Amino acid sequence: MKNILFILFLSFTCIKTQGQKLPENNLGTWYMYNGSHKLSEKYSLKTMAHFRYYELASEFQQEIYRLGLNYTFNPKTNITLGVSYASADVAYDTSSINLYESRFYEDLNLKSNWNKFTAKHRFRFEQRFIHKDLNTNQFQNWLRYDLNISYPLSKTWSAYVFNEIFLNLNSHKRFNQNWLGVGFLHKWNKNIKLKLAYFQIKTPNIVLKRVQIGLVINTDFSKKTI
Repeated sequence: MKNILFILFLSFTCIKTQGQKLPENNLGTWYMYNGSHKLSEKYSLKTMAHFRYYELASEFQQEIYRLGLNYTFNPKTNITLGVSYASADVAYDTSSINLYESRFYEDLNLKSNWNKFTAKHRFRFEQRFIHKDLNTNQFQNWLRYDLNISYPLSKTWSAYVFNEIFLNLNSHKRFNQNWLGVGFLHKWNKNIKLKLAYFQIKTPNIVLKRVQIGLVINTDFSKKTI
């Protein structure tokens, strides 16, 4: 499995762009950190930092940070309330305005099992406060639905597919984009997981190709004593 991932990673990183320099002709990369930190039996803290590029490690596209408080009703149902901040360069390989966003978000997370398959559903409602070059302000409501289906390959490896649809509720054409991808997850130890995925971002006007390289850290403070 490690050899397969190594070959996939080399294939992703060795793609050479031909012809006109357009974002859809390049393989972009997302470097991701996601964390879940258990505070008690019911509550946990969710943290996230993503650094996204139009290319392997150049042509900055977006950075986004997220912090949320999660409440677990039962092993199959939980909710998260949180805030996030993002900044972005909205154009590739050319000067453009900068985009800044502050967001509130609310997640409903559901989990189900089909034999060895695990399905996770996330419904996310967002309130986005958008600032373009700190001069133009907009407010938008967004609705997102993410489906993630995973299958264990061994005790430490699993494969997954995912699809997420984005709807801008303040736009006449509500569909904004769709993410569809496949990836591998490796359990390094009880606290750390590594992930590698390939996915495509489809918008009404363009299709972008992306690689995700991720670090997942889960900690449990609920059993700590002083």
